[in-house]
Amino acid sequence: MQQQLETLIETRKFTLKVIEHCTIEQLNKIPKGFKNNIAWNLAHLVVTQQLLCYKLSGLTCLISEEMIENFQKGTAPTYIISEAEFELIKKQFIALPNQLKEDYFKGIFKNYYEYETSVNITLKNIEDGIFFNSFHEGIHLGVILQLLKFI
Repeated sequence: MQQQLETLIETRKFTLKVIEHCTIEQLNKIPKGFKNNIAWNLAHLVVTQQLLCYKLSGLTCLISEEMIENFQKGTAPTYIISEAEFELIKKQFIALPNQLKEDYFKGIFKNYYEYETSVNITLKNIEDGIFFNSFHEGIHLGVILQLLKFI
């Protein structure tokens, strides 16, 4: 699990690096043919990791309910994310995987509510949740790289 968590941390650093020169306008732009933007994708990754790891373990998520409502699966951008809000999202994007790693090795993930994903993979424990989260992150990194070509 150490390697899986390190991969998450490094992938998130890479993701921020590829968007570091984007303006807030570019981060909020939804190109023709897309349903969302780069800012939404980053916030969605923060939310999904919290839901897959903390909520399905019966623990309190480390983000607001409002953030969950705005960026969970099935949502799309409904407002322009401000620079201040995006800075907070970026801080969470980097900090929360480190907190997950710390919490995992502390052993706080004792329970897990079985969950079938949209790609028919059943998650049965925290390790499954962490593993699937990496798969999900890769999908959205690909989307972000595509969005960069059109903004």
